[in-house]
Amino acid sequence: MTSLMGKAFPVVYVADVRRSVAFYTLLGYAPTYQFPLEGEPHYVGMDRGDASLGLSDVNWPEAQLGITVGTAPRFELFVYVDDVEAEVGRFREAGYRVLQEPATMPWGERQAYLADPDGNPVALAMPVSGPA
Repeated sequence: MTSLMGKAFPVVYVADVRRSVAFYTLLGYAPTYQFPLEGEPHYVGMDRGDASLGLSDVNWPEAQLGITVGTAPRFELFVYVDDVEAEVGRFREAGYRVLQEPATMPWGERQAYLADPDGNPVALAMPVSGPA
């Protein structure tokens, strides 16, 4: 059995697990686990290369921990892609909101921001070759 020691990943509380799975699948994540195994998922684990992400129904922390999740963005995900403009175009065509159009940053990356289905910011970035 493979040891999971040292592995860590964020769990994002989402209003609609299936809707969020569709968004993160478009971003290159692939579902690896669902609970329950049949029917409407309450949790889905996803992987993108070495990166993992969990998507959990927003009601879980209240039911299990007595914590109510707020409505403001709860995290930011930063993802490297091969072509920021192309990815922004794909997400726009799929109906997702672009928060910030692609721009070259002073630290040498081309970057844009999308909103996931719950309004959390997702940065898309790629290194810029040559001077900014």
